[in-house]
Amino acid sequence: MSEFSNVTVVKKANVYFDGQVNSRTVRFADGSSKTLGFMLPGEYTFSTEAAELMEILAGEVEVLLPNTTDWQAYAAGDSFKVSAKASFTIKVRIATDYCCSFLS
Repeated sequence: MSEFSNVTVVKKANVYFDGQVNSRTVRFADGSSKTLGFMLPGEYTFSTEAAELMEILAGEVEVLLPNTTDWQAYAAGDSFKVSAKASFTIKVRIATDYCCSFLS
């Protein structure tokens, strides 16, 4: 899906790591939400509340998922899931555009 219809977009940005990672929250009529964001090169550790599906729209990253010891590479068109109440580390190799869906 390349676009969303009938949504509400929160104007205030979610800004992390001194502005290196930014996103906007998109809310759907069914109560679900996603964030659309952009990450500059660097290494970042995130913690989740809900389970997440991360879709890489453009760029290249390596991810160290919870309970793993091997970094996995992801590029445009790839996605990965992170369980709820977990942490993961992401190395952004080149500027990366992403969509994060919060799973129930």
